[in-house]
Amino acid sequence: MRVIFAGTPSPAVTALQALIDSDHDVVAVLTRPDAPRGRGRRLYPSPVAELAESRGIPVIKASTLTDHSVVDALADYEPDCIPVVAYGALVPAALLSLPRWGWINLHFSRLPRWRGAAPVQRAIEAGDQETGVSVFQIEEGLDTGDVFTSVSFPIGDNDTAGSLMDRLALKGAAVLVKTLDDIGDGRAHTTPQNDDRATYARKISADDTRIDWSQPVSVVDRMIRAVTPDPGAWTVLGSDRIRVGAIRPVTQPADSVEASLSLVPGEIAWKKNRVWVGTGDYPVQLSVVQAPGKKLMEAGAWVRGAHLSNGYQDFRADPMTLPGSAPVESHCNTPHEGTCFQ
Repeated sequence: MRVIFAGTPSPAVTALQALIDSDHDVVAVLTRPDAPRGRGRRLYPSPVAELAESRGIPVIKASTLTDHSVVDALADYEPDCIPVVAYGALVPAALLSLPRWGWINLHFSRLPRWRGAAPVQRAIEAGDQETGVSVFQIEEGLDTGDVFTSVSFPIGDNDTAGSLMDRLALKGAAVLVKTLDDIGDGRAHTTPQNDDRATYARKISADDTRIDWSQPVSVVDRMIRAVTPDPGAWTVLGSDRIRVGAIRPVTQPADSVEASLSLVPGEIAWKKNRVWVGTGDYPVQLSVVQAPGKKLMEAGAWVRGAHLSNGYQDFRADPMTLPGSAPVESHCNTPHEGTCFQ
């Protein structure tokens, strides 16, 4: 089958590689234009474009599919099907019939659960025990088309969006190739989605990534894992915006030190290389932290370099102090007896 592959970020690279290695003929790749990256904001091609160019596959770069030159370029390749994996733009209705078998989309959820831009993140945030991959026929609605294949996949207790996406990308690539095989051989069948069971995975915003330490530990843990490694969870200490990596909930204390912790939401305590923060119920232990202008580092190294006044400071969610505004006033200047770690 002659296919044009449409995709942009790293998770789509796995699917493109699987198609290149398959019996299907990838005649071109459609991807988003080069984007700035790094401190110098130099323009770089998308990960999908880099792979395609390294394999000598023609690349069409477009931020929208309404441009006539883009439409003509797609038509010139006479594709039988256009598989899509996180391309990043909607397909206009007029283009849906351009390929013989239409456009099909590999989506990282079990539709109709988590239609939309951030299905992996929202599944973790919601505490879902499983997610999956679905391949469906693209139509005018957002992720509403009939489903060719849907496969479930467990979500681990320690899964981040990054680790889960890596595994889903591998699983999804195989499912996508198999779906194209079935379409080409006439074995493919579709099932309509049940709209009554649909949920919407809206795009992650900056507000979604700020930690609210007043929430229960389960909510804080899921929220941080849902945005790790990108765009990353953050909090505020004084006037500094601090990025926080994955945490360990202290629901089952590892020793007498952890058993003695009694921290209010946002309160920090530390001893040697271990750093804890209070939540709405149980404390959490920090793993890695990134202060302004610094690289990610172990939490113990960060707290030593931060020169905090004593064993307690404050990561409070209220007031919502942002970088450049007045420092958060600490209510933890007086150490609590038995839990002041210097």
